[in-house]
Amino acid sequence: MIHELRVYRCCPGRLPALLARFQNHTLRIWGKHGIRQAGFWTTLVGENNQDLTYLLEWENMAERETKWSAFLADPEWLAVRAASEADGPIVQTVSNQLLAPTAFSSVK
Repeated sequence: MIHELRVYRCCPGRLPALLARFQNHTLRIWGKHGIRQAGFWTTLVGENNQDLTYLLEWENMAERETKWSAFLADPEWLAVRAASEADGPIVQTVSNQLLAPTAFSSVK
């Protein structure tokens, strides 16, 4: 099992729009593609309180490539993303890391 750590830094004041997009659309579309989330967090204390951080679970890199590519090309996702950004961009930057557990990790 590998995990993907993704951090979205929102444009000022746009975090509520990103949260709504995930809650109302993205998670359902991920479900169609078998994408599994392991948790979502907003920043209470830290560098920027306009960040959304989340983890995805993948069996391996091949699963990630297949499912993530299908999601990004999904016409429903493309329409949802375009509609949610009608008032301007939501996300300034996205960072991601693909993580492998250590031998002593409680998460495998």
